[in-house]
Amino acid sequence: MKFGHLLFTNTDARLAVGRSPVDAILGGAMPVAVIFPGQGSQFQGMGADVFGRYPGLTQFTCDLLGYDLAGLCRDDPDGMLARTEYTQPALYVVNALQWFEREHREERPADYYLGHSLGEYNALLAAGAFDFETGLRLVKKRGELMAATVGGGMTAVWGTPADRLLDIFRQDGVEGVDLAGYNTDTQIVIAGPDRTLNAAHEALARRGVRFARLRVGGPFHSRYMDSARIEFEKFLKQFALRDPRTSLIANATGLPYVKSEISSVLGAQFIHPVRWVDSIRYLIGRAPDLEFEEIGGKSLLAMVKRIRASISSIGSHEIGN
Repeated sequence: MKFGHLLFTNTDARLAVGRSPVDAILGGAMPVAVIFPGQGSQFQGMGADVFGRYPGLTQFTCDLLGYDLAGLCRDDPDGMLARTEYTQPALYVVNALQWFEREHREERPADYYLGHSLGEYNALLAAGAFDFETGLRLVKKRGELMAATVGGGMTAVWGTPADRLLDIFRQDGVEGVDLAGYNTDTQIVIAGPDRTLNAAHEALARRGVRFARLRVGGPFHSRYMDSARIEFEKFLKQFALRDPRTSLIANATGLPYVKSEISSVLGAQFIHPVRWVDSIRYLIGRAPDLEFEEIGGKSLLAMVKRIRASISSIGSHEIGN
């Protein structure tokens, strides 16, 4: 789909285009992976440090969305920022502007990009798979489709491996729970309809398993999003997406994107678990000294730290044997 010319300020125009990443590591520095957070990382007041620096992009965003995004982030009227159809465009835009700030500072280009769930769209933007406007249109539609899946949610579970979780649910006759995310070796996310999740919570509580309901509006990354996936894949056909210029890791596989498969991978992301731990393990396996930099937060860095520690622990154990 071809879009008309956008009017930005000089700063907007220069930064929205971005720089071509380099393939080699400059000056012997450690390679760097830039990571982007997803839904659940939103908070009232986010974007206050960047909206004023990008008035052209901010106004364009408001015009495309049909509401004052900067005002929404600032005031969060009636808790709207927690609603999926508003959360996703808001996070995409704020993440993008903060990434543009990184580009403006001319910091070392990333060797890898990846994002957690919604953050993958920011990773695609950074890697050159589409421009700011295309990404905004995609996440707007994504948020609307996900919000339309009524009922259900997601819960983070700590300290219980996936096979043990499934065994617990089988023992208690809890049916319909999907494993929706592998965040670390000790944190798994489950998803399902509200009644199913409530039964799962009771089963976990009886065994003293620690869990917490997540701040999301539906059973994302599960079988229950299949209708949304079908509609999104139809929508994606309007856009000509480019192969990433920089190595980009996909949530659905935990591996780099394969050329010309962006649309199918983004569709699969609706119904497949987020393989974050696999993604980080893959990157560390490629570059043990890899430096991670999170745009706009620290929650993903905390996950990376735990995953790296688990890898070191396994390595030490093997050496000891």
